[in-house]
Amino acid sequence: MRADMLTSILNELNGTSADIEASGIISTDGLIMAAVLPQGLDEDRLGAMSAAMLSLGDRTSQELARGGLEQVLIKGAKGYVLMTYAGNEAVLTVMAKPNAKLGLIFLDVKRAAESVAALI
Repeated sequence: MRADMLTSILNELNGTSADIEASGIISTDGLIMAAVLPQGLDEDRLGAMSAAMLSLGDRTSQELARGGLEQVLIKGAKGYVLMTYAGNEAVLTVMAKPNAKLGLIFLDVKRAAESVAALI
């Protein structure tokens, strides 16, 4: 039941912008809780990469005295990966197109992360 509600949040998030290609809710230890991914994208790989990047981001933020980590943004030639905490136990990972309007995506992701945090 909870997985269905999480998937519903992801479907709504993906529907808010044509620039969002995929999204997932991942536990902080890398396990997929829910995902809306295109065919060919491996859920386990998304979970592992998200957990690794979040861990590295946390450590970097602390070591460089930047305060608590809020989000990680990766820009590649083929698009963006945005990770943001959704409560204390989960992270919301979103993949977006290279020409995405990031301001709108940040706002939509923040709202979705708040909805996820309220469920978990």
